Amino acid sequence: MLNDASASPSPRKAFADRRRDPATKREAVLKTAAQLFLEKSYGRTSMNDVADRLHITKPALYHYFHNKEDILLECYRLGVGLIEEILNEVADCGTGLQKVEAFIQSYATVMTVNFGRCVMRLDEGDLTSDARAEVRTYKRKIDRRLRSFIQDGIEDGSIAPCDTKIAAFSIAGALNWICMWYEPNGALSPAEIATQFARTLTQGLVARKRNSSLRVVPKRSNSNER
Repeated sequence: MLNDASASPSPRKAFADRRRDPATKREAVLKTAAQLFLEKSYGRTSMNDVADRLHITKPALYHYFHNKEDILLECYRLGVGLIEEILNEVADCGTGLQKVEAFIQSYATVMTVNFGRCVMRLDEGDLTSDARAEVRTYKRKIDRRLRSFIQDGIEDGSIAPCDTKIAAFSIAGALNWICMWYEPNGALSPAEIATQFARTLTQGLVARKRNSSLRVVPKRSNSNER
């Protein structure tokens, strides 16, 4: 699975070594393009820019991707794949609230890696109709998964009754905005950001247990009052 780990070879070195396998070179293209999308925006980045950054020819680049839209869609697929990989592990265990918390943590983490950040900054108007349809399909799939977890929580009592659509939109909106302000060299690590978002965004969903032992004591009148 693609990641931003510093332990992997730099994108430029992947092509400098002819013995590198095609998968490693393809990953290098994705990482380089994602970085350029962040630096210049998707609309202002060309395939020439990607080839120049990698020190390869444009024909060599086309061997891996037909155009930059193909690159962007692959970033989307990888991002969704990372989220689903974690969600599948928690789908059948824990309460609905715990599932939502796991969703938030996995999604927030994806929003701190380059390919997650670049796709969420995208203006869908830059895409062709087919690509736009694919992107929206990914978004709907994630939204349905989140709503189902919220509904699970309402049914098992871990989440207070609420409109699942509004709750899901509120959570997704906050998570998607991470890509606009996150800085790799910032004060908080991706794990710390994910943990704090999970804690903050689930607090408003938690079902509050009423304490039946509490009763309202009427205010006593003061005989000295006039």
